Amino acid sequence: MPSVMLSAVLEEEADLYEAFPPHVDPSGITILTDSPPGKKAPLKTYEEIQPLIQQARKRELKLIIRENSWPINSPIRASLWPALCRQHQHGKSMLDGFYWDMVTQVFGTVELPDKPIMLPPFVEATHCLGYHLTRKGRAVADRVVSVLGYACPDITYSPSLYPITAALLHFMPEEDCYHCMASLVASKEKMFITQTKLHNEVTWKTVMQIAKKHASAAQHLSRLSGAIGPERIYADWQWWILAALPFPHLVRVLDCFFHEGIKVFYRVALAILILFHKHSTNPSSEWHAEATKNGVDHAIDKFCRNMPASPTKLLRTAFSIRALSSQYISRVFIKTEMTLKSKQVITGSRLVRSRSSDNLPTSQSQVNIQMMSHTLTIRESPRSSHLALWFPFPNAVFSDQQQHSSDLRQKLFTLWSWLPVRITMYQPVLLYTTEEHGCSLTTFYVRVEHHEPTLLMIKTCNNEVFGAYCSTRWFERNQKDERGNRQAYFGTGETFLFSLYPERAKYPWVGCSAGDGKEEQRVAHGSELFMAADSKMITIGGGDGQAIWMDENIRYGKTDRCSTFNNPPLCPSGDFEIRVLEVYGFAGA
Repeated sequence: MPSVMLSAVLEEEADLYEAFPPHVDPSGITILTDSPPGKKAPLKTYEEIQPLIQQARKRELKLIIRENSWPINSPIRASLWPALCRQHQHGKSMLDGFYWDMVTQVFGTVELPDKPIMLPPFVEATHCLGYHLTRKGRAVADRVVSVLGYACPDITYSPSLYPITAALLHFMPEEDCYHCMASLVASKEKMFITQTKLHNEVTWKTVMQIAKKHASAAQHLSRLSGAIGPERIYADWQWWILAALPFPHLVRVLDCFFHEGIKVFYRVALAILILFHKHSTNPSSEWHAEATKNGVDHAIDKFCRNMPASPTKLLRTAFSIRALSSQYISRVFIKTEMTLKSKQVITGSRLVRSRSSDNLPTSQSQVNIQMMSHTLTIRESPRSSHLALWFPFPNAVFSDQQQHSSDLRQKLFTLWSWLPVRITMYQPVLLYTTEEHGCSLTTFYVRVEHHEPTLLMIKTCNNEVFGAYCSTRWFERNQKDERGNRQAYFGTGETFLFSLYPERAKYPWVGCSAGDGKEEQRVAHGSELFMAADSKMITIGGGDGQAIWMDENIRYGKTDRCSTFNNPPLCPSGDFEIRVLEVYGFAGA
């Protein structure tokens, strides 16, 4: 081999190895060149694209991503993919080091374990595609997915989550990968990753419906499917993309996917059908013979693995399909979902569904729960946690922080499930804590009074933990009635009390149950005393007693049964000394 050619090969190999993190084995990655140099405009750099992301110029950004066929070893994805994913995060970004705190809580160390990591139940072994990750890279992917499962308890079935995690790890470190996945899972505006069996079935039936209208190839597929029927073929639609396409094709699809959402997968699936139809219509063609001999499902899989079109041509075919708007896809998706749910009701069958339907934390609020957990457990120092601050074990000394951390989160999930569903969509923000802001009612009002709603948590010197969800601003204490007198009580029936330690219980407004099945039933005035406050005290709940009363120094308090919530005293003695008071607001509420 001439020395010039040899040096070029060695330089290309060096670039390939430098383009990927150390947990990737690039030896099996092929670099595809779509066109000779100089035929197209130079590819955009991240510095040129970044202003479009910052200014939310989404259409321009979409067209640039579609048109720029960056090679597999381009360094742009290390910056571009995280930036695209951050567009979809709900609320504020997670704190620096948050992921590693979660890893420590789940595994007890940040070191990769020698033994295989137990994956969450929503992952199936056949879906754990590692692509070109090394053995260590697979362990990193396992850990990211495990932490996601720990942080997102509402995910019950998500076949695409592991492959997308693995793909991200080819271009970024572990922590960035987790943040990307957390943003995609929690996205509100666009769907990226299905999280229940119901939605997984809805997606493939949506592909089948839009294929009938937008791809004549669908009829060809039905004819070739024979006795097995087209349903079995479409049920594997995601794996045409995630498992069968060559890795350079998949990466270019993901370039668009991380910006536009799952509709990119829909379009690429239709493009695959169109191209397969083109190459298998002739009865004497290789792919027609393959479908006849081994079945069309195997033929499509093999066709994708040997994709005759370049990544650019595949995407061009996908995005040239007309009358396939996001709105149209959404309509088909919703109609399909409603049909499946109706069949479940009629037949009595029930797919595995998300626990969010039972008012547990949804995927869109999982980051918010994490943020609150992080605040409660790791506030004093990023290196050490004071886990005993809120929920101590009965014995004074404990050594298993993982067990205690799990106990904390279980209580937080319980509390979260009691909040109004709309509030769980917002990120909790610590407004006031006696540990940092002092014990003063004046400071309390300055920091808290304009926020609505608020969540008060009290820990006594006897380790009882209880509090209240307060639906109205504390500033309302200054409002006056028509006579010019300040209101004694204010608030609404959304206010409730709770106890978290040693017992867990919620005490809603008595009016919530009084009206069940009884029309026009009125609640006595003494049962509508939700919140009261002045310069000397704070009261929650009234009528024949006060559920929570605190003095102006936020040091002493008392708790009694009250008519508003029909609660027992929240601590056995009735009187308590406050060790910690914390008040949370909800950003954007």
